[in-house]
Amino acid sequence: MNNFINRRGGMYRARDGVILGVCKGIANYFDLSVFWVRIGMIIIFLLSGFWPVIGIYLVAALLMKPAPVHAAKNEDEREFYDSYSNSPRSAAQRLKKKFQDLERRIRRMEDTVTGREYEWERKFNS
Repeated sequence: MNNFINRRGGMYRARDGVILGVCKGIANYFDLSVFWVRIGMIIIFLLSGFWPVIGIYLVAALLMKPAPVHAAKNEDEREFYDSYSNSPRSAAQRLKKKFQDLERRIRRMEDTVTGREYEWERKFNS
């Protein structure tokens, strides 16, 4: 199931990886063994020198989004996670607007139920 999410939503860093989760994220995305991806990284690390691989690894860690804590159940949840990871401020504004709309609706319901007309109508109908 994690593989399905990674393929549709992009490549994510694993939250339970050894060092920043880059190798495990790559392995999950391409459906490879984490062991072989790590062995490949170590071989590249030894053959090309330390600094280029460390630099590429850190850039990959910065560019890859961390994997969602809970798997997205539908397209809306995945869209929200992607929007939040790209722009937390706009996601927070969307949530704030949604809760303000809900609060407005609840206030209208409270006004209707606690209004005089509702009480008279309830007495009349009983």
